[in-house]
Amino acid sequence: MMKKVVLAGGTGFIGTYFEKRFKELGFNVLIISRQDKHIHWNDRRGIVDALEGAELLVNLAGKSINCRYNEKNKQAIMESRITTTNILGECIQRCENQPKVWMNSSTVTIYRDSVDAPMTEEHGEIGTGFSVDVASRWEQEMFRFDLPNTRQIALRIAIVLGKDGGAIMPLRNLVRFGLGGKQGNGEQKVSWIHIEDLFQSVLFLSQRTDLDGVINCSAPNPVSNKEFMATLRKVMGRKMGLPAPKMILELGAFVIRTESELVLKSRWVLPEKLEQSGFKFEYETLENTLQDIM
Repeated sequence: MMKKVVLAGGTGFIGTYFEKRFKELGFNVLIISRQDKHIHWNDRRGIVDALEGAELLVNLAGKSINCRYNEKNKQAIMESRITTTNILGECIQRCENQPKVWMNSSTVTIYRDSVDAPMTEEHGEIGTGFSVDVASRWEQEMFRFDLPNTRQIALRIAIVLGKDGGAIMPLRNLVRFGLGGKQGNGEQKVSWIHIEDLFQSVLFLSQRTDLDGVINCSAPNPVSNKEFMATLRKVMGRKMGLPAPKMILELGAFVIRTESELVLKSRWVLPEKLEQSGFKFEYETLENTLQDIM
C-alpha cells in the first residue's frame, strides 16, 4: 500500500514542487486547499479522512507576506495561518490513526535582525514586530495541541530558491535590467535554502523519530546581501548592477505594494539541529545553488 502524504496549502511554489517530488518517490499525495479540485478547508470530514493513517502532514498554508502591512492585510496574513493550523490540529485529534508527523511552516524571520551573531535553534533570539508576531503565534498554535501519537515540527524556513518561482524571480529581473546591485547598505545577511534541500530535509526529519520542536531550514553558508547580488550577477553574466539605497527601496516598496523589510532585514540563521543530526546539504553554497537554478 502506498504511503500517504498530505500537503495543506500545497498549490504554491513550494507545495507544487513537493507534490511532484513525493509522487516521484511513490507516495500518495493529497492536497488541502481552497481550490475545488482538492480537499477544501471547509470539508472537515474530508480533511480527517485524508489525515487518517498519513505518514506525513506538511502545512504550507498562509497568505503571502509580499504585500503592504496595512490592517486588512495584517489580519489576513495572521488569520490565514492561525485558522488553518487550528483546523489541522482539531482534525488530527479526530483521527483514529493520527499522522506520524505534522510539520508546520514557520520562518527564520522569527529571529531578531542580526548582523552581529548567527541565530540557531538553541541560541537564537526572537525579534519584535509584526512578522515576528505572526511566526510566533503560528508556532504557538501548532504546539498548543497535545498529540502523543504525532510528532510536531515547526520548520523555520529561510528564503527558498528554485527554478520555477519564489524569491529568485524578482531578483533575477533586477539583474537583467541593470539594477542588481546591493540593497540598502548591503551588509544585511541573507539566509536561503535550495528547494530540493528543503524537500530532502523534510524527508530526513520525517524519518528521524528523535527530532521534534523547531528546526531551522536554511543552507549552512548565509551571505551578505552585497555578496548575494554579486553572485547572482556573476552567474547571470552581468558585471554591473546599480545599487538601491534604503530610501529608494522604501519608495519602490510603496509603489509595488510590498514592504522593504523583505530585503532589508538581516536574517543570519544556521541549521544547527539538521547538521548535528547528520543531514547533508546538496547545495551548500550560494553559487552552486544559483548555477543549478539558472
